Amino acid sequence: MTELQWEVLELKKEKCALILAHYYQTLDIQEIADHVCDSFELARRARDAGEKLLILCGVRFMAESAKILSPEKIVLLPAPDAGCPMADMIEPEDVKMLRREHPDAAVVCYINSSAAVKAESDICCTSSSAERIVRSLPNRKIIFIPDQNLGAYIASKIPEKEIILFDGFCPTHHKVTQEEVLAAKRSHPMAVVLAHPECRPEVLQYADYIGSTAGILSAAESLDADEFIIGTENSVVERLKTRVPHKRFYPITNHFLCPNMKKTRLIDVKNALENNEYEIILDQTEIDAARSCLAKMVEIKA
Repeated sequence: MTELQWEVLELKKEKCALILAHYYQTLDIQEIADHVCDSFELARRARDAGEKLLILCGVRFMAESAKILSPEKIVLLPAPDAGCPMADMIEPEDVKMLRREHPDAAVVCYINSSAAVKAESDICCTSSSAERIVRSLPNRKIIFIPDQNLGAYIASKIPEKEIILFDGFCPTHHKVTQEEVLAAKRSHPMAVVLAHPECRPEVLQYADYIGSTAGILSAAESLDADEFIIGTENSVVERLKTRVPHKRFYPITNHFLCPNMKKTRLIDVKNALENNEYEIILDQTEIDAARSCLAKMVEIKA
């Protein structure tokens, strides 16, 4: 532990705060977090936390989700400009337009979206729960927003339903190419390929396992293999190297980095604890509308 990490831990104890960090955060932040999770688990941990002060080390939609499920708590986002380009690709008006075009469809909203978009949707999902949630709905037609790659993957798993896709995507996962995964397989021919469904379909076709970040971590630890090519943000590779040092892990490409996730620095976490920076404030009407969407997801996921 560095001196700054110890200072953060002392402040956390003094303020009776809970630090939640996403898997894509840098390792120095993961090391001082109470919980390191994927998007769904961050929301659930926030909801169930006894602490009234939550420090969310991730991007804005994650902090908004925590606030929606725990409106009585103070939720701080240490890096206020840490947004999600995918979430920014869709607006509430886009959802309303899709509803008008497909009035008999249910709207399934990926958790990587704003509170305002969640408020216009029927139910939320994560990459790990999307298939289960789409199957649970009585509607034959599903509007899936905003990630076209995750939506296409779910459509391939449930051909009996009509999945209407929005053209959003995660720039970090979407820019990985078929040529890059093939090059990684040539370099490491014995490696098992684990990929996130936010990747393009032409990348996913070469994956031995497709799943959420938590699923990829679990598969890498449990599968009987010595080498893995990791098809998600490179912080997962670093985390696996520390958790499973007897196995070898390779990124599909070295540029598999989310710039927004890397905006949160350890000093920002310290400043958040010292100065209550930067609090997530949402309109109560928006919270009430979005909570139903998230709460349904949590119930089905549980």
